[in-house]
Amino acid sequence: MESLHFVDACTSEHFFAMSRIHALGWRTTYQDAVPAAYMAQEITDDRWVPSFRDNYESGRCHGLLLYNGNTPVVCCNYGPARAEDGAYSGWGEIISFYAHPAEKGKGYGGLLMEEALRRLRTSGFSRCYVLVLRENENARRFYSAHGFAWDGTQVEIPFPPDTVCIDLRYAREL
Repeated sequence: MESLHFVDACTSEHFFAMSRIHALGWRTTYQDAVPAAYMAQEITDDRWVPSFRDNYESGRCHGLLLYNGNTPVVCCNYGPARAEDGAYSGWGEIISFYAHPAEKGKGYGGLLMEEALRRLRTSGFSRCYVLVLRENENARRFYSAHGFAWDGTQVEIPFPPDTVCIDLRYAREL
């Protein structure tokens, strides 16, 4: 029997679990989009631990995991929009969202997304967005299924030495 429960990321163990899920997600999802040398050098299991800890300590954004028993299966970060141009001032953002590759297709992502959206609403946001790699068709379908739609904007993400990926902004009302 599944024992699903949400956990607010607040310990080193949580930050590492989130970082590892992010790294696994990058390795399986972006292998054809992001340069291999960048992936090999930068995408380590503990890569995001310092930023998750800093976000927690500063209150900048919130980490949230869904566990099945003692196993973290999906995680996200959410909080105020980070868009620098002011066009999305007052919006919420799903900053990152990754499922452990072995746990995809089990409905866990949908549960976590609905909880993150509920928390954004409770925090007073009436709209939110998520950035998604243009080539990531599975994620685009997932976000669409949860009420997001491309708003026509995009963000260029440069990767050394000469690759530029495009993130599409998917938005929705809360």
